[in-house]
Amino acid sequence: MLIQFMLKNVLSFKEETILDMTAVPAYKEHESNLIACGTKERFLMVAAVYGANASGKSNLYFDMRYFRMIVEKSLNNGEETAIEEYYFPFSFEEDSGNSEFQIILITGAYEYRYGYEYNDTQIAAEWLYRKSLKTNRSSTVFERSAEIICFGSSVRKECDVYKEQIPSETLVLSFFNKLKLQTDLFKTVYCEIMGMLVVPTDFCEDRKLLEHLLPMVIDGDKEKLMDFLSAIDTGIKNIEYDDSDRRIEFTTIHRGKDNKEYELDLYSESEGTIKSILLFIYARTAIRSNRFLFIDELNVKLHPLLLKFIVDLFYEEDSTAQLLYTTHDTTLMDRKFFRRDQIWFVQKDEYGYSELSALSDFKVRSDASFEKDYLAGVYGGIPFLKEFRVKEG
Repeated sequence: MLIQFMLKNVLSFKEETILDMTAVPAYKEHESNLIACGTKERFLMVAAVYGANASGKSNLYFDMRYFRMIVEKSLNNGEETAIEEYYFPFSFEEDSGNSEFQIILITGAYEYRYGYEYNDTQIAAEWLYRKSLKTNRSSTVFERSAEIICFGSSVRKECDVYKEQIPSETLVLSFFNKLKLQTDLFKTVYCEIMGMLVVPTDFCEDRKLLEHLLPMVIDGDKEKLMDFLSAIDTGIKNIEYDDSDRRIEFTTIHRGKDNKEYELDLYSESEGTIKSILLFIYARTAIRSNRFLFIDELNVKLHPLLLKFIVDLFYEEDSTAQLLYTTHDTTLMDRKFFRRDQIWFVQKDEYGYSELSALSDFKVRSDASFEKDYLAGVYGGIPFLKEFRVKEG
């Protein structure tokens, strides 16, 4: 479960930027939107990020993707290392400097704080700390500063013998995840990070993704898929596939006014329907496995009521799944649906610096209309439009 994600000097986020999924204790509204996990704090099931075009909303998606990809690929570097491939410091200053990521997550009986600082040639720093949720006691797993790696007492005996073998461009976490150790601590954190689902805007246009995922759902959970398609009013009565040829063919079944069944190629369905099928697959995976899902521009191709339907799937009492999404759609920016700490804004200034803030950072009247005030510019994150005419005169 994600508690906090921090980044610094990546893409348009030059300064330290923190997305926090910790609920504000003083807020008593929509307590069913929160996850309790045996700590004093509770955590958000869903959070939405709003902002103008080119404000940096999608950069937040890319930042989380880069963080995850460096963890995944830093051990298996090719001609171009992972830190070279995913080093994108702030562009509008001469001194590039190091980029930095940190994540705080809870899995099992512990809270983990893991992060690293890097440039295109080396891992400049890396750290991992663990805190017991039962005793609130923290311990150092390891700390790294350039070439020096210091292990905590819980792993020192097992790990010290390997530290000279870790390349300067490889993360300690990635290195020890691949080794067969008595401790499963490194693998636990690595798998939690790899389990985060980070999904781009155009995922619904990826035929290979659909061909990979949909047959497994049709074979293993078709009844639930059909219940979903019925619930969102697609008119689809059945869905089948044929993989006898090199390319998988999907067919949807509709029932006509004459009560006869008619076939339709899946790709003749609306883009919104295809996106909804993939969203069902991602939501099903996240909710059943208690995973974190981040979708860029979730609202694209979806009716506002369908957007709310998808978001509401994550308010499951017995799940610790979380949904984070970016959007332009303000229909859910309403106290009837969201707590103040669930709403975030990205604003970019004239010099290209993006800043992330939460609605809870502002003094908000008890009777305020979140959507109306947002569109009026009270919270930032909107475009500043000037008068313009295509035709002169």
